[in-house]
Amino acid sequence: MRGILRIGYRLLVNDRGKFIALLLGITFSVFLMIQVTSMFAGMMKKASATVTNTGAKMWVLDSSVTNVASSIPLPDYVLDAVRSIHGVKYAVPLYSGAGLVRLKDGTYQAVSILGLDDTSLFGRPVLLQGQISDIYAENGFLVVKDEEFGKLHNPGIGTEFEINDNRGVIVGIAKVPASGLFGMPTLYTTFSRAVQYIPSMRYTVSYILVEPASDAAIPGIKQEVAKLGYESLTEAEFIDKITHWYMFGTGMGINLLIMTGISFVVGLSISGQTFYTFVLENLEKFGALKAIGAKGRELVYMILFQAGITALAGYGLGVGLCALLIALAKFRVRDYASIITFNNLGMALGMVLVIASLSSYFAVRRVLRIEPFDIFRG
Repeated sequence: MRGILRIGYRLLVNDRGKFIALLLGITFSVFLMIQVTSMFAGMMKKASATVTNTGAKMWVLDSSVTNVASSIPLPDYVLDAVRSIHGVKYAVPLYSGAGLVRLKDGTYQAVSILGLDDTSLFGRPVLLQGQISDIYAENGFLVVKDEEFGKLHNPGIGTEFEINDNRGVIVGIAKVPASGLFGMPTLYTTFSRAVQYIPSMRYTVSYILVEPASDAAIPGIKQEVAKLGYESLTEAEFIDKITHWYMFGTGMGINLLIMTGISFVVGLSISGQTFYTFVLENLEKFGALKAIGAKGRELVYMILFQAGITALAGYGLGVGLCALLIALAKFRVRDYASIITFNNLGMALGMVLVIASLSSYFAVRRVLRIEPFDIFRG
């Protein structure tokens, strides 16, 4: 068997033109599939940035909320009711909104503002500069140093600005795991100051962050919150809800499926036809192998081996090319939203294997119908 596979490898690589065409077809297909799905994964990571950065195990929200940016304020009594639920270790309010900052040069910049619980500051970011206690100072704000930091003219400790005709002062510079989706810098302050500075509706609690006493208490907390007429989600469930809404509630999902489907068809058509042509051009060699004693099963293994080598080599080249272009794009555009995940890689690998299987299927059928005397008679 090893000798048969070695012969198959020689047949494949000796025809350089066909081999390169096969590689290019699969490489281009993998590149498109991973590029499109990686862009979607990157955007979903940014869309869920507030959930990830806060680190709360459970979120209480209005059931109509589809993503973090579309928060619906909760009545104050809901916070008290959640705190009284058996199994809740503690629960704190979170304000999430947007404001318009006026910089020193007179320009305006939209920002995302998160108001942390005044007592615990639960969900606070990691500080690079400054002291967290300074957030209690008059007009104190923390600014996140991410891809959007430069839009505030790279402020330092003590930088002043105006927000809704109120004075603000940067008292700390922080970092977070993920930046937001909509290209706005992020400011943190206390809940009471956020409510005071940002115009809001009658209710001011955007979300309630819950720390359960144990994982076993989570189902009971969900049931009690549902009785209040609201929804409680774990961090992973909230992220999944956001992803589901962007996938099926907007045009992103349809565009993703169309582009992935086109990539699959391109790879299948190019690779399938090229591989089938390669087999047709080498029919006499397969017939000769049959004549000297090679079994049909061995020829099938040879074709599958050839298709597998081509598919895996093209897959590796496609992944490498996509990773290289993403790295170059992030080097030039810092807020470029694209990440390669294990799900992207697994999906692309599965499709490549389907392409290889379908390509080899028609080739196998043609080879198994070969009769050695037909080859020598020709």
